[in-house]
Amino acid sequence: MLAKGGCLCGEVRFSAPDEVVEVGVCHCNMCQRWSGGPGFATHSGKAPKIEGAENIKWYRSSEWAERGFCNECGSNLFYRLGGDEPQYSCFAGPFDDQKKFKLAAQTFIEEKPDYYAFAGDIPSMTGAEVFAMFAPSSNSSEG
Repeated sequence: MLAKGGCLCGEVRFSAPDEVVEVGVCHCNMCQRWSGGPGFATHSGKAPKIEGAENIKWYRSSEWAERGFCNECGSNLFYRLGGDEPQYSCFAGPFDDQKKFKLAAQTFIEEKPDYYAFAGDIPSMTGAEVFAMFAPSSNSSEG
């Protein structure tokens, strides 16, 4: 069973692994500018199966990542980390069934505006903590 979704106009449809249930919230300034608020996304890892991929516009937002949106209606769909095997996050809003999603974490909390807050005790990380998780290991032995 695959979790399915699509853009507002229907030109892009996608399927992601069904086990995707956790939603992360990103408060970074780029997500705020791109989505008009925090970015709500699921980490799907592998590339989703995409129908209508020719309608996706990819914007390189940093040296390591791209953001994908429908070039017809503008719906924000994907965040893709580069590399030999790109890692995908699918925005939560375009999924057809969102009932199974659970808010799991929030990142870049130091960039979150003061005018909103989420209820409950949600694991939170700063941008520095996020980057430290993905930084290459410095455990090399030079001799």
